[in-house]
Amino acid sequence: MTDIRVNSNSEETQETTHFGFETVNKSEKASKVAQVFTSVATKYDIMNDLMSGGIHRLWKRFTIDCAGARPGQRILDLGGGTGDLTAKFSRIVGEKGHVVLADINNSMLNVGRDKLRDHGIVGNVHYVQANAEELPFPDDYFDCITISFCLRNVTDKDKAIRSMFRVLKPGGRLLILEFSKPVFEPLSKVYDAYSFHILPRMGQMIANDPESYRYLAESIRMHPDQETLKGMMDDAGFEQTQYFNLTGGIVALHRGYKF
Repeated sequence: MTDIRVNSNSEETQETTHFGFETVNKSEKASKVAQVFTSVATKYDIMNDLMSGGIHRLWKRFTIDCAGARPGQRILDLGGGTGDLTAKFSRIVGEKGHVVLADINNSMLNVGRDKLRDHGIVGNVHYVQANAEELPFPDDYFDCITISFCLRNVTDKDKAIRSMFRVLKPGGRLLILEFSKPVFEPLSKVYDAYSFHILPRMGQMIANDPESYRYLAESIRMHPDQETLKGMMDDAGFEQTQYFNLTGGIVALHRGYKF
């Protein structure tokens, strides 16, 4: 959501958005998010395992299953960070396929590149530093786009979804894996307690960075709920849009098609 802030002294109108629970100028958010992910990049994988108890691997496996990727296809793993989905897609599409691991943050991209190369994943994977709102790819280019645990950090989510729609081929599909809103009230209370009390402490102990992990918790709460995000995809032109609640709605996978 974007608000309008008027500076009464200069009569200058500025667009604002959220950075966690903080209201910031829209032009400032990208740099603030960059600072967070530059800080957490080297500890990102281990913190994912600790924070989710390893369940994030099951969420990502479900995403791969729903993506329907096939040999020879062209896949964009947007905001792909350390490359978990890219690694799986690389094996599926094979030598005749093509996977682009794109991330706006160069530190995350470097960690992902090093990790995949250490695992012998080369040849059909390419790395691109890219802004989701202005994707540097031709129209109708990819068979499938995934964006996992990234969209909530994007400044203009509607613009990013439209950009993804543009670069998808007709018949292509977009899958958005993201933290969402728990569907059971008792779970929501437990989740809040975990996010705002335990998570920052883990960030302090493991990564010596409680503030970045506090932001990550806050960004989840500010992200659109399941139905709102579905509507945003519909508005961008996607069809047959649906979502799957995972782990009681703590995470949701949205999928839509371009026809």
